[in-house]
Amino acid sequence: MMELAPVERPHGFTAWLASRRGLWLLAALAVALGGILAVRLTQAITTKDANARANKLQIPTVTVTSVYSSALPTTVSIIGTIAARYDVPIGVEGDGGRVTAINVEAGDHVKRGQVLARVNMSVLQPQVGSLAAALEQSRAEADLADAEYHRAQQVGTAGALSTEETERRRSTAGNAAAQVKIAAAQVAEAQAKLDRADVRAPADGTILTRTVELGQTVAAGGPALFRLAQGNEIELRGEVAEQDLPLLKVGQAVSVRLTGVAHVYTGRVRLLGAVIDPQTRLGMVRIALPEDPNLRPGAFARAEVTISDAERAVLPQTAVLTDDKGSYVLIVDAQNKIERRDVHVSGIVPNGVTIAESLGPDAQVVKMAGAFLQVGESVKPMREAGA
Repeated sequence: MMELAPVERPHGFTAWLASRRGLWLLAALAVALGGILAVRLTQAITTKDANARANKLQIPTVTVTSVYSSALPTTVSIIGTIAARYDVPIGVEGDGGRVTAINVEAGDHVKRGQVLARVNMSVLQPQVGSLAAALEQSRAEADLADAEYHRAQQVGTAGALSTEETERRRSTAGNAAAQVKIAAAQVAEAQAKLDRADVRAPADGTILTRTVELGQTVAAGGPALFRLAQGNEIELRGEVAEQDLPLLKVGQAVSVRLTGVAHVYTGRVRLLGAVIDPQTRLGMVRIALPEDPNLRPGAFARAEVTISDAERAVLPQTAVLTDDKGSYVLIVDAQNKIERRDVHVSGIVPNGVTIAESLGPDAQVVKMAGAFLQVGESVKPMREAGA
C-alpha cells in the first residue's frame, strides 16, 4: 500500500490563522462592550427622565395660618422717678448763727410753723428786751406830754397860758406819740428777727432730707437745711416719646409699678409738657400718685397708660419676613401659588405681631420657611393644627 507523503504548508499560514482568530476575538469584545455601554446609557437616560418627572410632580407642602383679630390694648409706656410734687427747700431766714437744737429727722411729718431747728439767740433776745423797755419809756413820756397839753387847753381858755405855750405843748405831745410808734416798730423788727432765728416748717408735709448738724454755723442765703414734701403729695416725673405724647390726656388712669414691688399703683395724668426736647425728642409728663410709704421720692418707676382696646390683625412672628423693600408675608392664592403681600408691622404682642393691613379672613399665610419659597411657585398648603 502506498503511503502518501505529508503535505507541506507554507511557514506563515499558522501565524496568519492565529492573527485572524485574534481579530475575531477583538471584534467580539468590542461588540460586547458596545452593548454594555448602550445598556448603561439607556438606563442613565431613563433614570434622568424618571427623576425629572418625579421632581416635576413633587410639590412642597407648606404650613399656612389665617389672620385673626384680637382686642389688644394700645398702651403708652412711661419711665421716670418718684418725686415730691412740691419739693420745698428750707433754710435760715434770719441772720443765722450756731445751730443749738434739731427737732426732726428725715421722714417725720410736720405741721406748719413747727420748729425744725433752733439757732443761737443769745444776741437777739437782749436786743428785744432793750427795745421793749425803750418802748415803755416812750409811752410814759407820750402820756405825760399828752396830759400837759390837755391841761394847757383847759387853763388857756381862762387866760392863764398863752396861745404859744399851748401850741408848744401840743407839739411836744405829738412828738412823744411819734416816738412811741418808732419804738414799737423797732421792737417788732427785733421780735421778727428773733422769731426767724428758729427754722420753721412753711407748710404741712414730710421731711425728705436733713443736711444740718448740731453745732453747725448757718447763715441766710446758704444751702437748704431741710427739704419738705409739701402736703405729702407724690408724683411720677417721666418722659414719653414725641409720637406718644399727643395720645395722653390730663386725667387718664395710669398703672405704676416699682422695682421689687408686686403691687400696682393707680395714678392720674396731672400735667403734660408744653415742649419737646430737641435732643432726645422726649416730652415731660407728671402723674399724680396716692400717698403710700413705698412711694419714696427718688425711686425708679415704670408706668403704662391704656389708650384703647381696638381690634387689630395678629400674625405669628415667623410669618412676617423682611427684605430691602420692607416687611411682607407670603400668601397661598386660589391656584395654590405663592403671592407676596407687603405689610406694616404696627406692634408686638405676646402671641405674635400686629399688622396695619387687612389681608382678609380667608387669606392663607405661610407660617414659616417662607424665605425658601419663590413668588409664583406651586405649593401644597396644610392648615396648622387647631387653625
